[in-house]
Amino acid sequence: MVMSGQTQFDLKNFDSYREDNRLEVKKAKGGLPKSLWDTYSSFANTYGGCIILGVVEHEDHTWETCGLKDVSKLRKDFWDVMNNPEKVSINLLREVDVTDYEINGDVILVIRVPRATRENKPVFINGDMFAGTFKRNWEGDYHCTKREVLAMLRDQADDTPDMKILEDYSISDFDKSSIRAYRVRYNTRHDNHPWTQLPDDEFLVRIGAAKDYKGKIVPTAAGLLMFGQEYLITTEFPEYFLDYREKLDPNIRWTDRVQSQSGDWSGNIFDFFAQVYPKITADFKKPFMTEGPYRVEETPKHLAVREAIANCLVNTDYFQSWSVVIERYPDRITLANPGLVRLGKEQMLKGGISEPRNKNLFKMFNLIGVGEHAGSGVPDIFEVWKREKLEAPTVEEQFGADKPDRTIINLPLLSANLGTDLGTSAYDDEVDKKKLIIEFCVRERSKAEIQEYLKIKSERYVRQKLITPLILEGKLRRTIPDKPQSKNQKYIAT
Repeated sequence: MVMSGQTQFDLKNFDSYREDNRLEVKKAKGGLPKSLWDTYSSFANTYGGCIILGVVEHEDHTWETCGLKDVSKLRKDFWDVMNNPEKVSINLLREVDVTDYEINGDVILVIRVPRATRENKPVFINGDMFAGTFKRNWEGDYHCTKREVLAMLRDQADDTPDMKILEDYSISDFDKSSIRAYRVRYNTRHDNHPWTQLPDDEFLVRIGAAKDYKGKIVPTAAGLLMFGQEYLITTEFPEYFLDYREKLDPNIRWTDRVQSQSGDWSGNIFDFFAQVYPKITADFKKPFMTEGPYRVEETPKHLAVREAIANCLVNTDYFQSWSVVIERYPDRITLANPGLVRLGKEQMLKGGISEPRNKNLFKMFNLIGVGEHAGSGVPDIFEVWKREKLEAPTVEEQFGADKPDRTIINLPLLSANLGTDLGTSAYDDEVDKKKLIIEFCVRERSKAEIQEYLKIKSERYVRQKLITPLILEGKLRRTIPDKPQSKNQKYIAT
């Protein structure tokens, strides 16, 4: 029968659960299926989900109710197991999360499983954390590896891993030029602040890079990551690796690359940020704007990218066997960091709550004007992209038993109105196409790059109707003017 006060059951109400494979149906003809508890664990440890008992799914993915024989007994059995800590590590459900409905004479049971908070993860079964923890991907429930379970345990704690005191290190292990460059940024932002007058050791304590431990100033993990030398960082974080890849020419594998292991610079987080940010934004337009008597050198788009880089670095799980990878292409920027979103992707996109994986790193970036305390960093990036009329950014979480967890933010650099083929899109007006070329050619670009950027199939059209007229108009010039047909020819806006 339909429970009192419940609305009529409609399978369409569960369409949203199909996203991220958050819906599972089970026949449950012989009672509670054993696999139910695997699915409960997997939903709780991933994005939450919905389990429907008394429904069969056919090969064509259509559903059919098959009904439950004794729903009252099934419900009692369910709650008995759910409240047994030897079977389930934690009960996340309320009474209203388990509801029965009657459809065409068949009774079904609907169980809505919420996503567990980081404090309650891992949710496991059979009293065995390492053998009984599951997650959910597109293929269904899967056993978590020990690495995934340990990552969840690290995220449980309120004290983040970068707060750890490293008593076997000294602040002399920090790169002096990194500290000096950081202090210049800090002093510029905090003119006349008392901390600007402090000696380095006291300053490092104030910002969270060091601690007074047994009468000795020693680094914190955050301090080592931010200011240390790479060869020392990897003694504490063996998987540590930062990688910036720039591919702006299709004929060259990487037009620029910055790696923390190269040995020709410190390899720490602060210096990586300081190098990579200007490289990524080098061809961003800087319209003349002033703030009081000073020229504003950074547009909202610059600041959004700066926020994205910092977000990537402060939310990395530096114990995971995966590197930070930031890539710059003509049409997009991608930022990938080891570790899933600590609060969950949905909450990150909503904003309003800030819970970085490395609180001290976050603090140090925030003190030099990078980062957002209110938890609005990622929503602000989306808003800037919208105002710039660019394609919407995306956030993706990747995980699975065969690969480390990681979060990827993709920032498209194409107009939201561009369409899949400019030859047939709303941008069919050649004037608009020429404007896009001029914006794109702030940096030297090949004809192939321009064609790829505009998504136009015809090379002849791009050459005759767009590039040549722009050259004749004096708005574009060849980099090799005496050899117009050179295979190395590129174009740049005048």
